[in-house]
Amino acid sequence: MFSYVARQPIFNRRQQTIGHELLFRDGECNAFPVIDANEATCRLVLENYMAIGNNNIFKGQRNFINFPQNCLVNLMPLLLPKNKVVIEILETCIPNDELFFAIKRLYQKGYIIALDDFEYDIRWQRFFRYVHIIKLDLLMLGLKKACDFVRDNRHLKVKFLAEKVENHAAFQASLAAGFDFFQGYYFSRPEVLKHRKVAASELITIQLLQAISCEPVDFDNIEKIISSDVSLSYLLLRYVNNANHHRLVEPISSFHQALVYLGEEKLRMFVGVVATAHAALDKPKALYALSLQRAKMCEELVNYSSSMIPKEQAFLAGMFSLLDALLDSSLADLLVLLKLQPHIQASLLHREGELGQVLDLVDAFDKADWQQVAIKCSGLGLSEQQVQDSYLQAATWAENCTQIDCSN
Repeated sequence: MFSYVARQPIFNRRQQTIGHELLFRDGECNAFPVIDANEATCRLVLENYMAIGNNNIFKGQRNFINFPQNCLVNLMPLLLPKNKVVIEILETCIPNDELFFAIKRLYQKGYIIALDDFEYDIRWQRFFRYVHIIKLDLLMLGLKKACDFVRDNRHLKVKFLAEKVENHAAFQASLAAGFDFFQGYYFSRPEVLKHRKVAASELITIQLLQAISCEPVDFDNIEKIISSDVSLSYLLLRYVNNANHHRLVEPISSFHQALVYLGEEKLRMFVGVVATAHAALDKPKALYALSLQRAKMCEELVNYSSSMIPKEQAFLAGMFSLLDALLDSSLADLLVLLKLQPHIQASLLHREGELGQVLDLVDAFDKADWQQVAIKCSGLGLSEQQVQDSYLQAATWAENCTQIDCSN
């Protein structure tokens, strides 16, 4: 299954691209589908910030994202890196106290805030001190009214963005009126981008929701749940590294480390977004099960050997060794998104070090290349019987993980 997003460039007065508005799509048709705004935002955030395999659309300029009332009040934007996004307050939002305090908090956290499709209402007056950009729809307001509003409000410490600039005359008029930014068909139509979707299984999502409802959060339990699902493991590490604004003192090397780094508040929000965005989508079951099997087999092999490799690192390397096949993207590109320790990355990409030898052994066993199995066993100080036992234990474990018990 695939995810879709449309992006439309936003330009400054010199017609240089300064960002893109991201627009939710659920197919290759370039139009907003009939869908709840909260669900659309949750899916856009999940599919294009946490799970995307190709990160090219997020390089460079900021991305403008619409947030409806509920998402803002629940502080969902805190899941996103503040240096990469602009938070747009959707025009359907109600300027009440609840929204005001949410916007104030986001502002204090360093996020750039924009009022989308703005029409003046005195209730928005108190919001202005926490708003950086006001977007005016030239078609909805009318070109003259929009330009007059900018001329009359130049005293405000905000930038003005002209939306739906459809032709050269509208651009020239809005430019003369003092607009700072411009967006519309005159410059570019939205471009639809498509990528492989990473979806968490329904059972795992339910288990996670139950786990985060506990007080305090049981990180060990959540670690067990996430470790049994390759897509959630990927989403978690992807999100932790996106949320990190400074270099980590120690690169992430285990799920537990990522969970502790995330903390209770953001962990709850992360799982809430996954649950809201979740849809019952088909997943390549065999490939998914094989990823789990390889993860557990690597862990078992390390346990049998005299290697000093921590078992959680072996498990993680085994799970992500098929990530490229799961997401239809190169493993090198995907590992850029996951701040793993250098020796783990080297083992995955080049089969270097002891961990690389373990992965080589698993590869040889999967291919029934018994000559290579014998060679790799010798190098790791393992017997072929131990490899066979590791495989059987891993296969049983993976099968149990992928079975959904509907009786509970």
